[in-house]
Amino acid sequence: MALATLVKRDISTRIVDVTELLFGELGFRKTTVSDIARELKMSPANIYRFFDSKAEINSAVARRQLAEIEALVEQIGGSFGSASDRLRRSIAAIYNFHTHQSECRPKLHELLVTAYDERWEVVTSHTKTIGNSLVRIIGLGMSEGKFAIGDADLTAILIQSACMQFCHPRLIAEAAQGPSPLIDQMFALCLAGLTKNATVFVALERAPNDLNRIGISEIG
Repeated sequence: MALATLVKRDISTRIVDVTELLFGELGFRKTTVSDIARELKMSPANIYRFFDSKAEINSAVARRQLAEIEALVEQIGGSFGSASDRLRRSIAAIYNFHTHQSECRPKLHELLVTAYDERWEVVTSHTKTIGNSLVRIIGLGMSEGKFAIGDADLTAILIQSACMQFCHPRLIAEAAQGPSPLIDQMFALCLAGLTKNATVFVALERAPNDLNRIGISEIG
């Protein structure tokens, strides 16, 4: 790798490091490029040599946060334990990360809430990455005979949808304000569906970037 590329990457990382700290103190909306440049003792124009816009910096910080979750889930997926245990721990890890963030780093939590609400590209990519990790765990459960044989990709989508309350930063915060199911209760329901002795036929139509219709019929 060329030295110039390494230097650029190093400076980009420093910019994200400082921005993450400022976002944690001031919030991402109040933090300006001038604030970031001042902390780095460089001009705002120099910041724009590495990032095209403030929005791109926002995404870079969000990407770093989400990468932490992805690493946790990937580690759990490769750990010891049954497929059901790994699946439960994966959902719990996502939930615990966002819960800790909302309580201990609320201004950074606000960044992720906005990223989810506005459907930033980094969130779309993150959802796919987590989905792929769940597919591998579900596939393992199917191959070991612990889960009913079926479409692991679709099953991962359904699990993510069912557990959305425990994976979406805004929904986690909202659920804490009133009665809602516990994560173990929801996972128990998902696990019952994965292990039930039934033949399940699933028809799935996909429109571009959208799940158009999911129809499920079950024969006991």
